[in-house]
Amino acid sequence: MSRHLQHRVLVLNRLWQPVNIVGAERAFSLITQDHAQVIFTGDGSFRLMDCATWFGYSIENPPAEHEACVRTVRLRIRVPKVLLLRQFDRLPKQEVKFNRDTLFERDGYRCQYCGESFGADELNMDHVIPRHHGGRTSWENIVTSCLRCNSRKANRLPHQAGMDLIRRPVRPRWRSFVSTLMGQDCDEEWHYFIKNGSQNA
Repeated sequence: MSRHLQHRVLVLNRLWQPVNIVGAERAFSLITQDHAQVIFTGDGSFRLMDCATWFGYSIENPPAEHEACVRTVRLRIRVPKVLLLRQFDRLPKQEVKFNRDTLFERDGYRCQYCGESFGADELNMDHVIPRHHGGRTSWENIVTSCLRCNSRKANRLPHQAGMDLIRRPVRPRWRSFVSTLMGQDCDEEWHYFIKNGSQNA
């Protein structure tokens, strides 16, 4: 049982937009408390099933050995792939995490001093206002720079090094939850919802 409790379940709001990914234990809590319904994706019909219907379906169609299920004393209940919340209709936003990859993505893998494009292994994170001048490690004070420009600027302010920024660094806009799923290794049966959710986000 514990192995399949790690199985991931996609959760949609009542507008059928992805809003979360939960484990099997949380998924069963949502359906047994009638906060969500299972979306049956097996035959492409997207039928909605409440808790009793889902349990009944699992009994009539026992899961194969390779399929995720939760075992009780007498039953093997299928772990659903997708849930639809009954009440929640908002689309949560997630702040873009600050790290090397997201910084390079924000700046388009271009040095913000010379303007040339480089591979990730040829780029650095540069403090516009150096730390010893009180500069913070934040979206608003870090830019992508190539190794040559980074070395040339050293621990100086841009004007002290005779260098100009192409553009002022800013915090990226918040991303919708669905945009964080795009390109990830997701369950095959999630693709329809992720694709359509990205168009509505």
